[in-house]
Amino acid sequence: MALVLARRLPLRLRTGAGVQRAMLVTGLVLTGLFLLTALPGPLLAPHGYAQLRDGAGLFGSQQAPSGAHPLGTTIAGYDVLSRTVWGARTAMLITVAALLLSAVPGTVLGLVSGYLGGRLDRLLVGLADALYAFPPLLLAIVMSIVISGGQSSLVGGLGAASCSVAVSFVPQYFRVVRAEVIRVKAEPFVDAARVIGTGPWRIMTRHVLRNSVRTLPLIFTINASEAILTLAGLGFLGFGIEPNSAAEWGYDLNRAVADVTSGIWWTAIPPGLGIVLTVLGTTLLGESLTDLADPRLRRRAGTSAAPTDGGGDDE
Repeated sequence: MALVLARRLPLRLRTGAGVQRAMLVTGLVLTGLFLLTALPGPLLAPHGYAQLRDGAGLFGSQQAPSGAHPLGTTIAGYDVLSRTVWGARTAMLITVAALLLSAVPGTVLGLVSGYLGGRLDRLLVGLADALYAFPPLLLAIVMSIVISGGQSSLVGGLGAASCSVAVSFVPQYFRVVRAEVIRVKAEPFVDAARVIGTGPWRIMTRHVLRNSVRTLPLIFTINASEAILTLAGLGFLGFGIEPNSAAEWGYDLNRAVADVTSGIWWTAIPPGLGIVLTVLGTTLLGESLTDLADPRLRRRAGTSAAPTDGGGDDE
């Protein structure tokens, strides 16, 4: 699925028109900007995320934007630009870790539940439905308290935040994979594998699994925005990472709320824009990839584009 989407992406950029193309381009630009900020974050940030002074002395509290601090400083004396750049790196690391921690168990449980069925299937479906009934942020708060007591170091904080976010995503991967497994195991090639004596484990891993995870790249992209929002919510409510352990947009936004009422805008706008633009970019990218993966939407886009560019996607 990922390779197919990669082949269709340049074609949609050339032949797409209207809202769909605008969504795709905007999503790619914003997501690319986020990654280009997060990956080389330590090189781009002028200071450390917890740095309070340099050779000239202390930065100072709530300093207005200047040549030394382009986005000013926070009430605690941190450089806002540095905290914003480091916050992008924290969001990227936790999002990637949360997606992996949720996709792996969710896929395995969905595969076993959908293929074996019976009481085990009913039990796992019940557990997944129970977890799915909780609001993701509430579930993440509970898990954060259980894992770290609400106080987070660098490694422990990243791990606790990743696990907290991941728990709310496991039921989604479980339900998607389970539904695909139930459909795939009824296909003739699976029956043929049973007839020639192939064992259940080999059928599950070699024939069923590889045909049941093709939609996961789409879920990754959509869940990335949810992970960033959940992480920001944890930090805003005080259950995220400690400020001297890592930079986190939600925490910085929480500390900047009081500044806004005093006319100090520069401490709130950068982390707020970081959250909004990143979530917007990943959401638009996820929706565009979903359109590319849906044959009905591709045919519709190709038909509407035919009078102006001579054709749609090759299918």
